[in-house]
Amino acid sequence: MSDECVRVAVRIRPLLPKEVLYHHKVCVRVVPQTAQVMLGEDRLFSFDHAFGPSASQDEVYESCVHRLVESLVDGDNATVFCYGQTGSGKTYTLGGPLLHTVVEGIIDRVAQDLFLFLADKRKQSDGVDVTVKVTYMELYREELRDLLELQTIQKELSIREDKRGNTGNQCLSTFTFFFFLNVNKNVENIHSPT
Repeated sequence: MSDECVRVAVRIRPLLPKEVLYHHKVCVRVVPQTAQVMLGEDRLFSFDHAFGPSASQDEVYESCVHRLVESLVDGDNATVFCYGQTGSGKTYTLGGPLLHTVVEGIIDRVAQDLFLFLADKRKQSDGVDVTVKVTYMELYREELRDLLELQTIQKELSIREDKRGNTGNQCLSTFTFFFFLNVNKNVENIHSPT
């Protein structure tokens, strides 16, 4: 991992069919061979990564997230935070286009890599048991929503630091995976909401 604590990537989505129909114009583009974005004709902005409309889900994941998952398994903290206005492509980048497609988003890829890395680590360390806990929240219009328990829209959520310095929310639903290798060396996981 690099010494940088925060890296920023920008992904520009293609025009939507409706925007093309109404003859909207592209006003932002990636400067080729750079991590810069040009707004209009002369305003340049620099980022750690810049992806244009033709960038694949795989390209975004490999460039920005894959190393974070590796360092997570080694004990580091990692966060992927997507920000943008409604319709800018956050859900597509995180989750993929629609259910039942082969174009997986960041969440699916993280889950796959995490369990593969844990299986490798377990083989190397003579069978350590691992528990993975997942929370999934959305900040929308300055309100936090628990996306693992949609019935709790009215539940008051806030992010706080506890006495040990851990940041989180005690009220969020947690999905727990108990992870182990069976005798045939196949990865298995059993999960339950907690």
